[in-house]
Amino acid sequence: MVEIPETGRQALDADIMREWAARGIDTLTRHRRGVDELNVFPVADSDTATNMLATLQAAFQGGTPGLGLEALLDEAAGRALLSARGNSGVILAQMLRGLADAWNGDEIDAKGFASGLRSATDAATAAVAVPTAGTILTVAESAASAAAKAAPFGFVSAARAAAEAGAQAVAATPGQLPALARAGVVDAGGLALTLILEALVETLTGSVSTGALDLLERHRVRAVEEAEQVPRETGSEVFGYEVQYLLEADAAAAAELRHRLTALGDSVVIIGSRAAKDVTTFNVHVHVNDIGAAIEAGIERGRVHRISVTRFDDAHHTQAAHHTESAHHTGADRRHQAPPEPRQAPERAVVVVTAAGVRDFLEREGCRAVRVERLPDEDEAVAATADRIAAELAAVREAGGSSAVVVTDEPAAARAARGAVQRARQDGYRVTVLPTGSVVQSLAAFAVHDPDRHFDDDVVAMSEAAAACRTGELRSGTEGVEVVVGEADLGVFDTALEAARDLADRLCGTGAELLTVLPGAAFEPESVTALSDHVREAWPLVEIQRLPAGDDEPLLLIGAE
Repeated sequence: MVEIPETGRQALDADIMREWAARGIDTLTRHRRGVDELNVFPVADSDTATNMLATLQAAFQGGTPGLGLEALLDEAAGRALLSARGNSGVILAQMLRGLADAWNGDEIDAKGFASGLRSATDAATAAVAVPTAGTILTVAESAASAAAKAAPFGFVSAARAAAEAGAQAVAATPGQLPALARAGVVDAGGLALTLILEALVETLTGSVSTGALDLLERHRVRAVEEAEQVPRETGSEVFGYEVQYLLEADAAAAAELRHRLTALGDSVVIIGSRAAKDVTTFNVHVHVNDIGAAIEAGIERGRVHRISVTRFDDAHHTQAAHHTESAHHTGADRRHQAPPEPRQAPERAVVVVTAAGVRDFLEREGCRAVRVERLPDEDEAVAATADRIAAELAAVREAGGSSAVVVTDEPAAARAARGAVQRARQDGYRVTVLPTGSVVQSLAAFAVHDPDRHFDDDVVAMSEAAAACRTGELRSGTEGVEVVVGEADLGVFDTALEAARDLADRLCGTGAELLTVLPGAAFEPESVTALSDHVREAWPLVEIQRLPAGDDEPLLLIGAE
């Protein structure tokens, strides 16, 4: 291990934090593939470093410039929460939340650094339903304890102690987790975390610590047949799917969800924003076999969106991904073709529940569409919508169908669907609810639906297609036309056409093959034509299609696939 000088920058501020983050991103980028190859727990899905890298990038790249340390970390933790993927990414996001909660000034000394690592470790451990020894949590614990002991000797000493203790803890992980010993590797998440800690040492001193890199090289070349023979670790190997979504709910509902998901599967991690009160956004992660039950458990407790489903069976997942890609790329063509001949007795139906004016289009395409009731009393509206869904499911079953996927695009519709689905299941009907964030995402999900697939594979493909569809909308504001993407208001324009061009450019600029445009009742047909002309000229490889919407708001809805 290279000797690290004790001299160097003895405090951490916003500039050093940004430099540390950039160096950490660069380090993980260079060693991502090697760390991913070591990933065997909780599932050998070879994405630990990839997920942590994506989380760091989401947290620190493209953030608000000029923020002080406290505001920078608070923003970064919020961005990481919304973008974290996989077990390791969610845990890293929660560690950032812990740092943000502890670092409440614009300059942190050695004692503050150690306190931050302790807060990050405790926050991450608390987020995991069943913490396991020999994982990133064990490594974080060792690093935090070492930093606290070395803090009296200065910030560089504390940072160095954390990195060195992290490397030692990583080296010990095969003796703590049978899955690692069996494969002859160290824990990938702990190794990636140590690389990030070593990036801090390099940021402070200019010297590179090689403890984690030595472990990476040593375990990449160790043959699997040299691994210790130990009893087989069960863990998530009994579960076939990783389900992840964002949940808007309160802290009590999130606690209830943790218990429910723990009963359904394992690797349960739920993280939320600081001081969860009233409605908070939580990132929910679980490994299960029953995809629908995991999603519906969230729907029962709040608003679910940004659903992601991954199948762990590599061979099967590759095939499912191929199906998804093929269907996704041909979805635009299918929408322009004449509708296929309806099956006499489809084994699986798709029922889209929406208030948007695309129901006739969906029915022509072979989907069943249910209108969301709008009544003064919300509970009465939900009950009436649930009755409509139940009637539709009954009609599908009477026609010979044995299963259905109910796709909803708003929280009230998801609540209604849950009630109808529970009734259908009592009669032995296989049905699940797939909530999306908008009607355009519902359309994307339906475009890849294949009734010949296995039920769960079809749900996975539809979920991935909905998650991959990025949406934005125009809304009429007091000062002009607002461009809104996700939760962010990205600008106000004098005219709807100017705003529409800006939104289309934003969506196309991040990669798109197809734009689906749903104009509201107040969006002029001439503006739709002008927008189409702009897209064809500025983005000649992007196809654009218009579907009917007819609602007053949003003024315009666009989905990018």
